[in-house]
Amino acid sequence: MSADTASRKPVVIDLGLERGEPETYHRPERRTTPLWLGPALLAVLLLFSVAAAAPPPGPPLSELLRLAISPGDPDTLTSDGRLVIQRAGELSSYDLATGEQQWRVAQDIPVYRLRTGGGQVLLRPWAPGRGEPGTTAVSLRTGARTWHNERNVITFPGDDLMLAVEGVRSLSGSGRRVEKWIEMLDPAGGGARWRLWVPSTAVLVAVPGPPGGPGRLLLVRDDLTAHLYEVATGTPLAVHRMPPANYDPENPVVAGGVVLLRHPGPSGIEISAYDPLTLRPMWTQPATGTREVRACGPLACLIGLDGVRAIDPATGDQRWHRPGWRSVEDSGAGLIAYADGPEYPAGVVDARTGRMLVDLTGWRPVGGAAVGGELLVTREIGPGPRTMVAVAAPGLPHPRLLAELPTGTGECQTAPERLICRSVYGELVVWAYRPRTA
Repeated sequence: MSADTASRKPVVIDLGLERGEPETYHRPERRTTPLWLGPALLAVLLLFSVAAAAPPPGPPLSELLRLAISPGDPDTLTSDGRLVIQRAGELSSYDLATGEQQWRVAQDIPVYRLRTGGGQVLLRPWAPGRGEPGTTAVSLRTGARTWHNERNVITFPGDDLMLAVEGVRSLSGSGRRVEKWIEMLDPAGGGARWRLWVPSTAVLVAVPGPPGGPGRLLLVRDDLTAHLYEVATGTPLAVHRMPPANYDPENPVVAGGVVLLRHPGPSGIEISAYDPLTLRPMWTQPATGTREVRACGPLACLIGLDGVRAIDPATGDQRWHRPGWRSVEDSGAGLIAYADGPEYPAGVVDARTGRMLVDLTGWRPVGGAAVGGELLVTREIGPGPRTMVAVAAPGLPHPRLLAELPTGTGECQTAPERLICRSVYGELVVWAYRPRTA
């Protein structure tokens, strides 16, 4: 264990009721046992004494790692179970399974964002001026610097490749709109595998390829022409002219493997669908009142003033409608529905049917990746307030309490069987959690 790992007692709080307190604080009354129960009681006691010989279960929440950090110190979690963090002039990697430090290297460049991909950690420095700070890659295995690119490098979903792009700066941020050269990089060495020139500006969208096939890159240019390329080689695949629309980081989107565009039509807002392999138009239908389209598992959700409507992306047919919902988002546990805004989740729902699976009223989801469809949630209860953490999982109508978090804990994220939180006291803590059995 590293020097930063404190040898503290684990956080162990066994909770019974939803408000986080045991059913009673009183001792049970003493009762006189009838003589005829003696033999039966003796047999029960023998049974429990045998069961007691087994090792007791571990605590629901136990501390693995504690690090001193500053509020601006960035960190990231990897898909293979690592925590990478920059703090106090160094970059470090920790194994989330054990809390052990894997490597530590000096890193004096002020960094505001860490990302991983292709076996690399991508460092994005602060850029106080108007200049492009570029991206530096270090090995995820050793921490050694591998290459530097003068532009912003982004990872491409589903492929072990990276894109070097030049974002278009505006008052609303660069988003997915890019300009000039786009380069597909080799993660190991940082060299360009292929290059593509954008004559003006374009919106960039990642599109999944056929099952088992390479991913695809969609560029919608200012002249409303959409160009589809194979990610691995840069080979042009299709070109199609698109209707005028508010092309931004949320439009178009890919849902259920289909490209969906929200755009003005003859009588109001419409939704059009395009084949992800050829850009062939599939269908167009009115969508008056729709302000946003999101992926909902295998379906697409149209979010508007009349609630949330889920449609089949391949046909446009409606599958379900929930007037009382205001938003939805995909998570590792499924689809999370929100009734009154991003701070008020209604519950985990079945994306195919819209049926409520777990009621999350009063709880807030913790971002990150869990396991087995689990979702960690927190809520504050008074006085204090006290912050409780619970697990929501398939088969549980309500979240099951795990523990009470220490005072001042916040900014939490999850990894499989791990909870990572920051505190107002300048610390980052990693806990292992043990979901309670039903």
